[in-house]
Amino acid sequence: MSRLNVLLFVGLIVSGLYLVHVSYQARRLFTQVERAQAEERALETAHEQLQLEKRTQATALRVEKLAREKLQMRTPTAAVTQYVHYEGAASAAQGGAR
Repeated sequence: MSRLNVLLFVGLIVSGLYLVHVSYQARRLFTQVERAQAEERALETAHEQLQLEKRTQATALRVEKLAREKLQMRTPTAAVTQYVHYEGAASAAQGGAR
């Protein structure tokens, strides 16, 4: 009977140690999940801020201002506009209409 008691006692100790080990792993994994979720929220916030900045940088007024200042572009006027007429396209359009 004492062998059975010793065997049960050893089994109890082993199962207790295993329970402590599993609990420790569960807490550690939970902490990792919490950190990953916090990092995900931070990355989502940064992504939203970058999207907002991208929309701000791409506004038509800003693009036009940069074109004028940095590229020294100007709005075309009728005096500097040149139209190109392609004779082959005009005759092909007339020939198809007949």
